[in-house]
Amino acid sequence: MAKDVIIVTGSSGRIGSNVVKALGNEYKIIGFELLKSLYATADEELVPVDLASDESVHMAFRHIKATYGTKIAAVIHLAAYYSFSEQHSPKYELITVQGTERLLKELQNFEVEQFIFTSTMLVHAPCQPGHPITEDSPIVPTWDYPLSKVHTEKAIHEMRGKIPSVILRVAGVYDNKCHSIPISHQIQRIYEKQLESHLFSGDITHGASFVHMDDLIEAICLTVKNRKKLPAETVLLIGEPKTMSYDAMQREISHLLYNREFKTFSVPKPLAKLGAWVQCHKPFGPKPFIQPWMIDLADDHYELNIDRAQRLLGWTPKHFIGETLPIMIEDLKHDPAGWYKFNQLDMPRRMRKKTGSS
Repeated sequence: MAKDVIIVTGSSGRIGSNVVKALGNEYKIIGFELLKSLYATADEELVPVDLASDESVHMAFRHIKATYGTKIAAVIHLAAYYSFSEQHSPKYELITVQGTERLLKELQNFEVEQFIFTSTMLVHAPCQPGHPITEDSPIVPTWDYPLSKVHTEKAIHEMRGKIPSVILRVAGVYDNKCHSIPISHQIQRIYEKQLESHLFSGDITHGASFVHMDDLIEAICLTVKNRKKLPAETVLLIGEPKTMSYDAMQREISHLLYNREFKTFSVPKPLAKLGAWVQCHKPFGPKPFIQPWMIDLADDHYELNIDRAQRLLGWTPKHFIGETLPIMIEDLKHDPAGWYKFNQLDMPRRMRKKTGSS
């Protein structure tokens, strides 16, 4: 018996490859990627697709119709533009928003049981500790990345036609090796005992929700499994209900690394912006993670109420960032060079010599 078809955009990416692995035994996976990869599994066909091109998207669906017919169990739309290095970019509109519109336009010619879009919790206005965000909380994106997700959610509402849609507003994703840009940079600053590791321009009692990769994949799989039971338009927050503050993260990471807690000092925002600008414009060394425009976001707090996901999917995260930090730090201690490489961080020369890495 032929397997039901699932399309996964961005199937070779960090989340996409895990989705393919989790669903590949039960479904026939069609992966959409910008370039055709050599690493497709036996249960996956990779189709080269440029979401910024009408012709490319049209040809991909033409191939699907000719090969698999018009029935699609689910489309898991993960592909999007994302960059911490720039606050504004036309690629957010071209790829994230218009790319989704291209998909939905072509999908009107198919029988689609579900369209899943991975949005972000950052579409919501930040909250105060103890007052978690719900799916009905105000939508106030503060930079182009979440703004592109808001525009895409609107496009899905307007263009889905009869296709049931699910918007997953996802927290920051991490795994046992870290694989989270903000967390890995925070660990790096403390590990290298940088001056910046003691400085923060926001409220240290605030923080952001995270979600372990395994828990996110389970949420996506449960969304597919329950596709015939969910409302025609569903929005779900996917993240850990407990948020660690910036200060708590600092103390835990420094304790795990050096068995002592680093003190964190408050820096006025104008001074922090000036310092970030100088670091970004220095003619040598790696570019810093913290950009001047990020300083205004340092006070933001994201704490999530996941009651709806628990009720509709039966989903509750099994991991917590505070319990996974020891695993990350142990991995760093065991293989510093490997940890830096895995998290795409530049190791200082003095540390490379010490660890014997090139």
